[in-house]
Order: sequence, then structure tokens, then C-alpha cells
Amino acid sequence: MRPFKDKKNVQQKERYTDRFRVCSVLERMPPSSDDVFEKDFIKLSSKFQINDAYIEAGQLVIWIEPADNIKVLKFLKNSLAYNNLSEMSAVDFLDKGWFEIFYQMLSMQKRRRMRVKCRIKEKEPLKSVAQIYKSADWAEREAYDMFGIVIEGHPYMKRILMPDDWSGYPLRKTYPLQGDETAQWYEIDQIFGKEYRELIGPEIRDSALIEKEDTRGYARIGHEVHFGEPYSEKLSQIGEYQEKDGVLFIKKFKKSKSVILKKRH
Repeated sequence: MRPFKDKKNVQQKERYTDRFRVCSVLERMPPSSDDVFEKDFIKLSSKFQINDAYIEAGQLVIWIEPADNIKVLKFLKNSLAYNNLSEMSAVDFLDKGWFEIFYQMLSMQKRRRMRVKCRIKEKEPLKSVAQIYKSADWAEREAYDMFGIVIEGHPYMKRILMPDDWSGYPLRKTYPLQGDETAQWYEIDQIFGKEYRELIGPEIRDSALIEKEDTRGYARIGHEVHFGEPYSEKLSQIGEYQEKDGVLFIKKFKKSKSVILKKRH
């Protein structure tokens, strides 16, 4: 069991206090260390340009040219029995000049996973693989919506999570964590109109904010009261934790009878 740690204001604390901490790197093995992956790699490298290949976390990772993505994935599906595309997305490395694109493949027959990777520049288009794997349809739309990656040949290249007129791409590292000015005013402008900005004010997008005096919209840590009751400084006004009529075979928990254990039994 993990030792107890104070969770107060945990959203506002850094996960690691050591700013010099270096994350460990997963061990990489050559494809020849697995018989199944070795055969797959030999067949792939005989037909396509493979820039790098290794086994990491139990799966084969291959780096290809972005222009070959359709041909490689067709070969994986039709010739190597990788019939399932479980994920397709991107990672923002624009500070280095590129997006990292990855396709997560699964072969139920071989019980093996393969990750196909490539790099594209910021405005470089990528060919759609939705005609090969239907699961790529929404994944490619999400890549466009969240990163701004244009997928050529997609049957319906529109945003899938954000509104069509949204400004910016939320999963880019340059996108503000709490949204930009457009995000703060978007719902106000759409629902009420820009003329109501001064009356209503901007949307509060700080996920760590807790308004203890609001008994309707926020969980009041340390000041638990019934929904909608007037605010009071008195701690834990709720004395019994149970619905009005109770639950069958379950007793009401009374706070007055609660005990804090000093150590685990």
C-alpha cells in the first residue's frame, strides 16, 4: 500500500520536485532478438526503405518515409497479418521542425504489436490510410483537429472534437494550457453575443480553481455542505453520508463515529 501523502492543492503542485531528474529510457533490442519480428522486418526491408528498426517495450518499431505510409500499411495488412490499426496520432516536435506520426498495429494471428513511425514538417500533407483501415477515419480527423495536420484523400476532413470555427490546435505544445483569448470568450460569444462580454466576463478555464463559497458548481474540500446551501465557515456540515431514504442493507455513515487510523491493521 502506498504511504499517505497530503493531496491538498495537488493540481497546483509539480509532479517532480527534482528539476534535474532525467527520465529513464526504455531498452531497445534489435529485430533479430525475436523470431517473428525478424521475419517481418526482413520482408519489409526488402520492399521499402526502413530508416530505423528496433524492439521496444515488446513491440517492433520501424521508421519509414512518410510518402510510403499507404504502401507499407497495405503490405502489413495483406501480407503480414497486421489486421488491426488500434491507434494513429502525432507528437509535436515542432521545436525541432517536425511532427512525429505513428501508427499502432496489432496482429491477432501472431499476437504481436508493431509501431510504424515517420516524420513530417509542419505544413507537409500526409496521405490518408482510411481506405485500408476504417479505424483511421476518426483518428486522422483528430490529428487534423488537435495538431493541424492535413490528411490528403480523407473522405471527410473536418474537425471532430472542437467547433469548426475554433482557433488554434489544442495539442500543440505552443497552445496555452488554459486556452487563449479566443477560448475564454468562445461560449460567451456563441451563446449570448459579444455585446455581453462585459456583463458576464470571460470563462474561467483554470482547472485547479476551487470556489469554496460556491455550493452549486464546485466541490468544497473541507467545507462539505448540501447542494445549494448558504456558505458557512463551519467545517463538514454534513453529519451523515447517505441518501435521504438510505440504501438497502447499507447503514448510514456518521462522521461523529469516524476514526482516523494511525497505522494499517
